[in-house]
Amino acid sequence: MEIQSNNYCVILAGGHGRRLWPTSRKGFPKQFIDFFGTGRTLLQSTFDRMTRFIPIENVYVNTRQRYADLVRQQLPELPSENILSEPVNRNTAPSVAWAGVRINRQNDNARIIVVPSDQFIVGEDAFCECVQRGLDFVAENDIMLTMGIKPSRPEPGYGYIQEGDPTATEGIFTVRSFTEKPERDFAHVFMDSGEFLWNTGMFLANVNYLREFFHQVVQDISSRLAPIRFMNSLDEELSYVQSRFPAYPNLSMDKAALEMSNNTYVMRCNFGWADLGTWHSIYDLKQRNEGDNVIIDSEVMLENCQGNIIKLPKGHIGVINGLEGYIVAEQGDVLLICKKSDSSSLIRKYINEVELRYGEEYV
Repeated sequence: MEIQSNNYCVILAGGHGRRLWPTSRKGFPKQFIDFFGTGRTLLQSTFDRMTRFIPIENVYVNTRQRYADLVRQQLPELPSENILSEPVNRNTAPSVAWAGVRINRQNDNARIIVVPSDQFIVGEDAFCECVQRGLDFVAENDIMLTMGIKPSRPEPGYGYIQEGDPTATEGIFTVRSFTEKPERDFAHVFMDSGEFLWNTGMFLANVNYLREFFHQVVQDISSRLAPIRFMNSLDEELSYVQSRFPAYPNLSMDKAALEMSNNTYVMRCNFGWADLGTWHSIYDLKQRNEGDNVIIDSEVMLENCQGNIIKLPKGHIGVINGLEGYIVAEQGDVLLICKKSDSSSLIRKYINEVELRYGEEYV
């Protein structure tokens, strides 16, 4: 696919990945892990995917200051000035706004795609074609565009976008409604209706509309970042952001674009997609062996086991008998054995209790 100089990408890589604890830890979260034993981490795989059609110098990575060195180590080809390291976590909307202002200063014709660093994509040719169509669309239209996937199961851990009126461009619709992480019964209804798409958390816009979007929707972010456009020194910009970033609102792009704006559209896409956010979502994604067990890059002997997901460190061997419906995950000094069906709430509870009882280094 042709690489176009006006295409830009912002990779969001600042999260802690707490829902995949203990494999994902605060000091070394999931985006920096070769989770599936492919030889590339989730961040590197995302970078590889995007640089198929976006120049390397047009790729930016937003992350936390504590992870900036990890980004440099894993993406040595990325210009160091393209790593936007934030002093505190303020969710994804301030991250996107900062990257947008930086890009706007360089290229007034830029069209930008924002992607999380922890997604699983199947059918990368189809993905690239969808993204290129989306970038072409936002280059000609002052709108926010998100990418949606037809649900394959009633997954309560995803957001659901209801398609509205079709546009003149095939596969692109207005957004009628958005529901974040519905109850499973509602997820069934949404899937059966045929009107809803999974929210992938990928957003596209031209750089000038992105600035206008934040001015209209989150003026607090827009006004605080506006002076960056006229700064000539990178050091001046970094000093300005470091001192002001903690005061920015804690706001996600999903909420800003899909709940606070009436100018967001959705593209129905045909590539395979999954959010690698929870153990349960990975279990639903991966191929299962006999007994419906999912073993992730691990050496395991199973007997009379059913419906488990297992992730062990290299050099460790698991011998498991009679286990059904569990997560078995070990990393370093922590072993988790937890009912798969209750994992989201239980893991949050265990992280808090372990941190209080044993210290931050275990989470």
